[in-house]
Amino acid sequence: ISDQKPLGCWSVKHGQILTCPVVCNFETQEYIAVHDGKVLRIWKNEDLNLDKAFKATLSADVYRIHSLPQGGALVLFRGGGVRTLDVLLEAPQQEIESLISAETIRWSEAFMEGQEPILIFITQKDKDFFVYVQKPKLNSLHKYKLEPQKLARPLCFTAHITNQTVTLLCLYTNHSVYQVLIPLQQDTEEEEEKEEEILSKSLLLKLSVSGAGLKGTSIVVLDKDHIAVLGNIPEPGRKPKEFLTIWNTKFQTLQTCKELPRGTSGQLWCYEEKFFLIHGKVLTVIMYKCETSSLAAAVGKLKDSQTVDVSSFVNWNTLEEEELVASLESQESVALKAESRMNLRSNRSTGQSGPLSVEQLLIRLKDTSNYVVEVELKKLIARAPTLDLQAAIGCVVTTLTDRCKKNPKFYPQSLLQEIVETRDLSYSLCPDLMAVALEQKDLQLLQICLERFPDIPEEITYACLKAFLSMSEDHLKSVDINLDSAICYIDVECNDMEVKTEIVENGFSEEMDQDMCDTKIPKERQSDGESCPVGLQKAALLNAVLHSPYTETFLLPHLKNLPAQQAVLFLRYLYYLYVKCSEKVNTTLPGIRSPTINQIMDWMCLLLDAQFTVMVMLPEAKDLLSNLHRFVRAQVRFYSELNKIEGSLRELQRLNHLRESQTYSIEVLEII
Repeated sequence: ISDQKPLGCWSVKHGQILTCPVVCNFETQEYIAVHDGKVLRIWKNEDLNLDKAFKATLSADVYRIHSLPQGGALVLFRGGGVRTLDVLLEAPQQEIESLISAETIRWSEAFMEGQEPILIFITQKDKDFFVYVQKPKLNSLHKYKLEPQKLARPLCFTAHITNQTVTLLCLYTNHSVYQVLIPLQQDTEEEEEKEEEILSKSLLLKLSVSGAGLKGTSIVVLDKDHIAVLGNIPEPGRKPKEFLTIWNTKFQTLQTCKELPRGTSGQLWCYEEKFFLIHGKVLTVIMYKCETSSLAAAVGKLKDSQTVDVSSFVNWNTLEEEELVASLESQESVALKAESRMNLRSNRSTGQSGPLSVEQLLIRLKDTSNYVVEVELKKLIARAPTLDLQAAIGCVVTTLTDRCKKNPKFYPQSLLQEIVETRDLSYSLCPDLMAVALEQKDLQLLQICLERFPDIPEEITYACLKAFLSMSEDHLKSVDINLDSAICYIDVECNDMEVKTEIVENGFSEEMDQDMCDTKIPKERQSDGESCPVGLQKAALLNAVLHSPYTETFLLPHLKNLPAQQAVLFLRYLYYLYVKCSEKVNTTLPGIRSPTINQIMDWMCLLLDAQFTVMVMLPEAKDLLSNLHRFVRAQVRFYSELNKIEGSLRELQRLNHLRESQTYSIEVLEII
């Protein structure tokens, strides 16, 4: 999220349209999508081509798919029919009943009540709204009509189920939230014959912020006593101000609110104690934690209050960096700041002894001595890992890097390395850490980050690659670098005089390659792939870059700016790794975190795409490209020959499985 890095991307063919949101089936870890109303697609994360994914054409248009953690997936059709995904896949062309006539579905949601999945959807017909409660596995359906409201209509809905009762919350155009209680009925013959019941509603909240009515656009339930409402307050002649508000429904009070100056899409999502909302052009994530509602927590938070003090309830670091500590400055290049903990009641601990709170620690880190920084952070790191602590450590690292930028003489190298090594951090939790490490030329920390962070921006990956290639070998010998990824396949004593193995593996040898080519390879060129073109320390650093995840589209423009000499050196090293991998039967390099053959080939192709024109024009790259071409051609021909005898090899394997002889024997099989 932080760097807009797509981890997976799939697209339908030109002319096809995705007609409902894609969901993940929690039970099978598969994605489910519907395009053109009736065409169902199911695929897994490793599938690359959506067109080759599982396809089923249904008999009716789908409105939405709902996925439940323990209840599978439910498919709601536009006619009101509901099927579980398993039942639907047994007969995709089965007839789907139409339960609604001249009605349009406005909202739907699925829940688990015990072991039973329940789907609730609301339809509209003219000015009337109807509620349907359906239990697909029991083939049970109940229909209700919402009590009309004069001069107002519902905008959006949310619901939760407690003790066999559905609590439906309706956000209306008159700045109010109404509550509707729907008991989950047992099916009887009397109920089936009974006419649709009219549901009465009760006023739950009047939405007022600083005396002005809040026009809600989205509502979500946080727990039994708290809801969140996203909305705006119109201002004559000006653009409406948008707010995210938290309300205590038990005491009918405004708990806290925050203005969103860059605007929103009007949608608010809530999942696993996190808010998701579009703020401006970025997706913002805010963590929250609800505690038991009490009157003490609501004191001073009366509805219609003219002044709203939010600091004791919420730390809005994700939205406004100055709230928690002044050093958490704006990170314009980062779409999502470090997730911050959000409490719905005051946790002020003045007068208490013991460890510093995270807020106190962040303030102290701004100007205290290195010794105090180290002592306090070791206490923090020693705490048991939790989600809140993880986010807090991210804020701590951000505070330290901010101080490093203001005072270059301050740089707690060992402490930063310990934090990154012992905690599962990510780039988005401490976005300036690697930039500061580049300025300080802290190669060891950069190596650790490249190997551990899953979300490093391509710009930073390129900056690390350029810095590593520009370092002199003499300087690198004096730096403490983890060599585990390179030491097992590079001769430390004399890497320029490696002895080439006489065993011909994977179909490559100089003699075979010469036989396949029209021209002989000069002897001075035959050692290009035999000796490592970089030292052991630089090889270990480059291996860390090869391990860093990237998106080709975003990395390619940066690689085009790589200086020509560095590009040639990097390609020589990749060629060396490619030859080394091809010498092994399993094409795997020895060592810990050594590059894989796929990583090597992907980077080689990417570098050639970015620098091909430069490589062709450089005289020193001519021999390298020629040798690389010969080597790849020999590999292709060898695997082509293997493909020809693939059938025979499979038959031989089958015969070996069938034969269970316990005696020693020698057999000669003739491959025709």
